[in-house]
Amino acid sequence: MVFNTGAALLDAIVLAVVSHEKEGTYGYRITQDVRRALDVSESTLYPVLRRLQKDECLMAYDMQFDGRNRRYYKVTEKGMAQLNLYRVEWKSYSQKITAMFERGVRV
Repeated sequence: MVFNTGAALLDAIVLAVVSHEKEGTYGYRITQDVRRALDVSESTLYPVLRRLQKDECLMAYDMQFDGRNRRYYKVTEKGMAQLNLYRVEWKSYSQKITAMFERGVRV
């Protein structure tokens, strides 16, 4: 992708991906889901997960899977509020950019 992906956009995408699983989802699956939209590495996403956890937007818990622990992440109430803010901001931002690309309209 030729466009930069800033921290806020990565936070929004990770929160969106995790929010689709009521009981949470694990780190590797989050990485795979995000990679469907963006070309990012695991080493880029794990700091995002830790930052969102530190900001109390995600909670983490470990669960046994095939004899080893797997770390799961779940969106908190604060995280859902932040995701909703990102959704509103994204809708406005993307509409303005799309208008410029498609119609050359000043917004």
